[in-house]
Amino acid sequence: MDVAENAPVPDDDAERQDQHLKRLEVVNSRIQAKLGNYKAYNFTQLQSVALNIFFDLAQEFTCVEDVYAVCVMIPKALFGLECTLYVADGHNEIISCCSSYCPRVEHNIDFTEEMAVISGHLMVPIKGNRELISQLPFTPRGDVIGMLQLFPGDTLNEHDKLFWGRYANRIGFQLHNRFISLKNKEHVQFIRNLVKDIGHNVIVPNMYFKLFYKRLEARINLVRPLQEKFLRLKSICTVDDEATMREWSKIENDIEYIYNTIQEQFKEIYSHYQNTSLFLETLLRSSHFEEGRYVLEKRKCNFKSQVIDPQVERFRARLAERGIEIDTSMGGVPDQEIEVVADLGLISQVFSNLFSNVVKYARDVLDDSGRRRKFMSYGWYVAKDYFGPGRDGVKLNVFSTGPRIQAEQRAGLFTEGYRAENSQGEYGTGHGLYFIREVVKLHGGDVGYEPTPLGNNFYIVLPFVTPSKESEPSE
Repeated sequence: MDVAENAPVPDDDAERQDQHLKRLEVVNSRIQAKLGNYKAYNFTQLQSVALNIFFDLAQEFTCVEDVYAVCVMIPKALFGLECTLYVADGHNEIISCCSSYCPRVEHNIDFTEEMAVISGHLMVPIKGNRELISQLPFTPRGDVIGMLQLFPGDTLNEHDKLFWGRYANRIGFQLHNRFISLKNKEHVQFIRNLVKDIGHNVIVPNMYFKLFYKRLEARINLVRPLQEKFLRLKSICTVDDEATMREWSKIENDIEYIYNTIQEQFKEIYSHYQNTSLFLETLLRSSHFEEGRYVLEKRKCNFKSQVIDPQVERFRARLAERGIEIDTSMGGVPDQEIEVVADLGLISQVFSNLFSNVVKYARDVLDDSGRRRKFMSYGWYVAKDYFGPGRDGVKLNVFSTGPRIQAEQRAGLFTEGYRAENSQGEYGTGHGLYFIREVVKLHGGDVGYEPTPLGNNFYIVLPFVTPSKESEPSE
């Protein structure tokens, strides 16, 4: 592997600027298109005022029932038209309604996608935001979420109908947002209750497992004094029977084998428990749910002993099953003790995701000596002034052999749901690298990818804290 310590990290400022300029151009073109539309509509002054009043009052009233009343009273107060509003109810899928008067209201009215005059009433479909239909708490027919009924409707000309169609569109977008807001409030309340359930039914019981493991370890260790007692008894007993001596030796070997096997399995299970507990308690912190984002608990940690080594041991067997060697001579200085201020649980999951990708995507290559190998490497170095003058960074590399990711695919590697061509045939959701990017970004760091002659190097860069500096406070 050839990952140079001074290799430049890709600068995407130019790409961001280009995207920003394109976005401004798109918005400007829509503004010009809307300007042309409104000129073509040629609404009267009263019609334009009606749209403005609706927008203002829709922002002023917070209760959705009040917004219903605004919808039906503007036609009556400004145009002398009686109005009834029919809206799909997200809870029980019946039709709820509001009217500018108190007639006998029809509840089983048909929602149609076309405007029509029926029995002297102008029926105008109210459409939601097509791009956000899936976020509604109910499933509408097409994108129609309600109907606006105006009376008398048979006296309205085509220009009037155009106006009421635009008016119904304003209603649709306002109500759509209200429905989503109500759904989100219910969702937030559910999450708050769920967090309490997680703490009570998951986190607290999981903490008791540590006590159980300690007790189990103590029981296992009772085998050793029993073995020593057996050896003492064997040493003081005089037995001339060769068969008995062989049996005693067999028992001695069996005890040693059982003890070593149980100890080895216990360590493996306990290590798995420690990793699982760390990830579980880190991801299910109540602060994440309360803030609606990952909330860091940052403290100084030693990357070798607290992050890298535990993940290496966790993945060692899986790497071996895939025939992947671990070559630490090619990825930096893995034996160097370094400290960074980080959230131990989240950064551990960053490396868990990187190592998991190695297991899935490492492939055979011919090394410099012509030997076919499949291996991974990891390491780091201090990047001087990476974050500005006097602000060093620590660049941490995880390399694996295999075909290099194509240039046109590299820009999307750290985006949600993206999977490169080399992921074919391997299980995955495209979330791992996105998770890495989000966690590292919260730490004030960078992520990136570098092709190398023998494969692919993924790296993160974190702010470096020298041992003399004080630990930063938790966020």
